Amino acid sequence: MKKWKKILLIVLIGIVVIAVGGVAYLQTQTYPPARPAEQTAQRAEESSDWLYFPSEDQSKPIVIFYPGALVDPESYSVWAESLAQSGYPVYVLKMPLDLAVLAPNRAEKVLEEQPERSYVVGGHSLGGVMASRFAAENAEHLKGVFFLASYPDEKGSLANKEVPVLSLTAENDQVLNQAAYKESKQELPENAEYQEIAGGNHAGFGAYGPQKGDGESTIDDQNQQVADRLLAWLENDVK
Repeated sequence: MKKWKKILLIVLIGIVVIAVGGVAYLQTQTYPPARPAEQTAQRAEESSDWLYFPSEDQSKPIVIFYPGALVDPESYSVWAESLAQSGYPVYVLKMPLDLAVLAPNRAEKVLEEQPERSYVVGGHSLGGVMASRFAAENAEHLKGVFFLASYPDEKGSLANKEVPVLSLTAENDQVLNQAAYKESKQELPENAEYQEIAGGNHAGFGAYGPQKGDGESTIDDQNQQVADRLLAWLENDVK
């Protein structure tokens, strides 16, 4: 074998080893769902692209949700099922390597299945950034956008969109970049609604246990508060 071919082979093997190692490492860093969320997820309709919590009510918009980085989508099952039981069907999207940045347009597949249905889109942490980017480019049938411990970047600016927006944060969240969060308000419409869950933290927007670098939660009902606040917003502001 010629020298340059040997070098190329070594480089290719190195790339494969690094890629496999990277994937393996990310898998060890993913936050698995807590037992209640895992049990709730078993009642969802599951596909390769999402967990679907259906509702018989066809008059209300569907809810499409982008999970936070390295968080198993099952972790959001508790409040997702609660919304569905209140008439709002929820799609919790699955992402490659549990990173929404790798499939920012995954919501398109939902809209292809429900082409005439109005929808609301939102996300947790990094998922919220990707959700806002999708909303900014897919205004048809869009009825609202919500952020759970998250915010839009410039690419996902909603400043000029006439759409209801809910920004929900938590008092003890130590993961959310507060400086970036405050600066991002310029990317939201003037009528955006801001709410804070007293005693809550970053991981409490799902059900997956403690998250590295997060503050300590002093409440045990954050998932229910998320469901209640989202439902109130959907009922009162989303038309």
